[in-house]
Amino acid sequence: MSLKIKQDHNRFKQIVRGRIKNNMRKYLQKGEMIGKKGKDLISIPLPTIDIPHFRFGHKQQGGVGQGEGEVGQVLAPGNVQPGPGQAGEGEGEHQLEVDISLAELAEILGEELALPRIQPKGKERIFTTRLKYTGINTTGPESLRHFRRTFKQALKRQIAAGTYNPSSPVIIPTRADKRYRTWKIENLPQSNAVIIYMMDVSGSMGDEQKEIVRAESFWIDTWLRTQYKGIEVRYIIHDAVAREVDRETFFHTRESGGTMISSAYKLCRDLIKADYPPSSWNIYPFHFSDGDNWSADDTRLCVEILKGDVLPAANLFCYGQVESPYGSGQFIKDLRETFGDAENVALSEIADKDAIYQSIKDFLGRGK
Repeated sequence: MSLKIKQDHNRFKQIVRGRIKNNMRKYLQKGEMIGKKGKDLISIPLPTIDIPHFRFGHKQQGGVGQGEGEVGQVLAPGNVQPGPGQAGEGEGEHQLEVDISLAELAEILGEELALPRIQPKGKERIFTTRLKYTGINTTGPESLRHFRRTFKQALKRQIAAGTYNPSSPVIIPTRADKRYRTWKIENLPQSNAVIIYMMDVSGSMGDEQKEIVRAESFWIDTWLRTQYKGIEVRYIIHDAVAREVDRETFFHTRESGGTMISSAYKLCRDLIKADYPPSSWNIYPFHFSDGDNWSADDTRLCVEILKGDVLPAANLFCYGQVESPYGSGQFIKDLRETFGDAENVALSEIADKDAIYQSIKDFLGRGK
């Protein structure tokens, strides 16, 4: 019976997984998933899943073509009292919340977008230590005494010596009976990563553009956290001046000034130099803007900073240009002209929420 239940449970999980995968494009448009979100689990909405089953009834209930009425009587809908609102033909959609781990959600994302596994750099240079118990010895500190092995050894000795009394089973270990765990220190390779999000918050970036950035950053975080043991996230906002902020401020700040993208790139460069040596860290700068920069001179300065400082240190630099009715959209053209063939540069134009699907694939599809 337990085996049957396990098989049915696995089958249901496969059905749920398939539904999530089929609706992935819709979920990608949401920055904050519907339902509760915990540290390792997230609740996502699914249409109610009906499992095929038999339903039994009483014999007296009748069958097809049986019941009240005469032969040839025209069938018509019953008298139904109208309710509030307009009538409709479709059935209401019932939502079912399903808990799923972020790791499994990332795995489904990777399958749907055909994302390759990331090959971290610096993984042979960063180590974390772990104690591994390797065996049992007759000597060692009392804190590592193996009580079950010690008791068993004392019991065997007393039985062999004829001193064990089953009616009064008192076991007294001697010094020779004591057994201790032995251990060794293992050095495990570990890869750390930092994501540096930069966003234009000038007057031309509205709430819709910020919502696109929020949705895309959620999925970027979800994927990268499955690829690295340790990950940090830093947030930079800029108009004509850049500053580092927390996550809440990053997504809810709106300024009205002009735009100097170089200010964000300078701060990003300074963060990398101060806290994240490229030999030990996997570095992912993401910049989102509507493509409107102050001047051609500032764009040239951005290119210099990228070439000289950011790109040599980064695994992948990603620029997402969110379409805005107020932005010129020129900046991505300048980046394509300069870095179009660079291996660690990914550029993406995000016209609306539907374009998030392809944008994530543009950014994460290189396995960098």
